[in-house]
Amino acid sequence: MRVIQFREALNEAMSEEMRRDKNVFLMGEEVAEYNGAYKVSQGMLDEFGPDRVIDTPIAELGFAGIGVGAAMNGLRPIVEFMTWNFAILAADQIINSAAKMLQMSGGQYHVPIVFRGGNGQAGQLAATHSQSFEAFYAHVPGLKVITPSNPYDAKGLLKAAIRDEDPVVFLESEKMYGDKGEVPDGEYLLPIGKADIKRKGTDVTIVSFGKIMKIVHKAAEELEKEGISCEVIDLRTIRPMDAETVVNSVKKTNRCLVVEESWPMASISSEIAYRIQRDAFDYLDAPVRRLTQSDTPFAFSPSLIEEALPNEGDLIKVVKELLYR
Repeated sequence: MRVIQFREALNEAMSEEMRRDKNVFLMGEEVAEYNGAYKVSQGMLDEFGPDRVIDTPIAELGFAGIGVGAAMNGLRPIVEFMTWNFAILAADQIINSAAKMLQMSGGQYHVPIVFRGGNGQAGQLAATHSQSFEAFYAHVPGLKVITPSNPYDAKGLLKAAIRDEDPVVFLESEKMYGDKGEVPDGEYLLPIGKADIKRKGTDVTIVSFGKIMKIVHKAAEELEKEGISCEVIDLRTIRPMDAETVVNSVKKTNRCLVVEESWPMASISSEIAYRIQRDAFDYLDAPVRRLTQSDTPFAFSPSLIEEALPNEGDLIKVVKELLYR
């Protein structure tokens, strides 16, 4: 095992797949000459050349559409958005073209494309640059939605996404690109649609995904010191969702908390709570709880940012409430 950065894991995934398949290429804002806005594509232009690592104008709707057309004609594009906040402009192509083409064409056209880039809040970037889009895209049939929380998962899942025959929305975090983690030397892929139990426990199930998993791990460690055993599940894939792993865990622990970095209304945590009450209601010793961002546009003020986001203290408090402590 080597220890590498999140950005390096993504770079390795793309580079390995481009060496393996000449139909794979990368396009997006500043991916070539500048080596990527967050240096994810560092060195790829030198290796693969300007025909396969392509700088685009700041026109997300346009180059997303070009990517969809390329995928329909046999190529396997990776489309990088500098941030998913900008990709709101490309939603028409992602939702109305990429997601629906297989059904609308009666199975004649697959769209093997990966849309990837920075997601969620990254500090003082204010409301229009601080949104988490998991629930937004998970709502759409025809899309697969992935949110990795560490370099190992990021590499294995991105390689699987590039090889997938369906459009994949790959949501990263601007605040995780420098995070380090262990990644094997050899090639590996991780299955899309399979959650990972990061920590075994017996008292409560905590479900989350993406960078907020770091807070979950810290809280679970602190709770362990107080004799509270948390089972921690990283969804990894939001759609298709591995509800079976969650339900089986709840049948063992009898309690569940879902933590996510997004708004509460029509959220991923809402869906998980529904699945648990449908499939494990008789096993619950307490209502399913959620911990989300506040139901407001994201602020610029540091004090309001801290107030809006779930934190370690909030998580510990809710877990104790679930246990009636």
